[in-house]
Amino acid sequence: MNRSHLLLTVATGLFALTAACSAEKPAPPAPKTSAAMTHNELWGDMKPIVSVKELMRDFIDPASDYVFDSVSTVITKKGGIIEKFPKTDDDWDKVRFGAVMMAEGVYLLKVPRPFAPPGDENNSTGPEPEELSPAQITAKLEKDPVLWNAKIEALRNVGLEVLEIVKKKDANELWEAADNLDEACENCHLEFWYPGERALLKKLDQKLVDLYGAGRTGDKSRKLGMAPK
Repeated sequence: MNRSHLLLTVATGLFALTAACSAEKPAPPAPKTSAAMTHNELWGDMKPIVSVKELMRDFIDPASDYVFDSVSTVITKKGGIIEKFPKTDDDWDKVRFGAVMMAEGVYLLKVPRPFAPPGDENNSTGPEPEELSPAQITAKLEKDPVLWNAKIEALRNVGLEVLEIVKKKDANELWEAADNLDEACENCHLEFWYPGERALLKKLDQKLVDLYGAGRTGDKSRKLGMAPK
């Protein structure tokens, strides 16, 4: 083999080796777009500030009042009837405020946080405690987190329901939504806050049936109150 043939053979071998190495090397990853970025890369971890009890008291409950307070039927002591429902755009705006706050804000309950402030044990002491302690509530959640999330979704669904009602400005449907909201709240509380009241409410329902022919949920068309003279 002459010198030129030897150089050609070596060059061909080096080219083949380089090509093989290049084929085995993975292509560099494409740069991430905003759609491909993870939640944490965009916003960071969600860090709770208050307990569940404080979040309900200072955020979720005031949001629900926008819905509860938007419709009512009041019977005066003289037998008159005063009905309240949204009439103006401003009235409907307030209902929408509450619906958005509930639908979005209730998901904050998915962020792990204490159930009560430090040192607050709820009304969980004594021979017949009215409420569960924060530790008891935590144990119930850890035992069945699916149920906890289901209660959250139930309340969120009412918020979404109210948003649709606001678009139509249908006051009649708002009555039903207010009852659905009350039921969603109460069902969660009876499961995670004061389950002992189930028996008491059952007795109350029976008493209302005996007196008026309907229990607490027997007539979902109106919420009755008593107005001053």
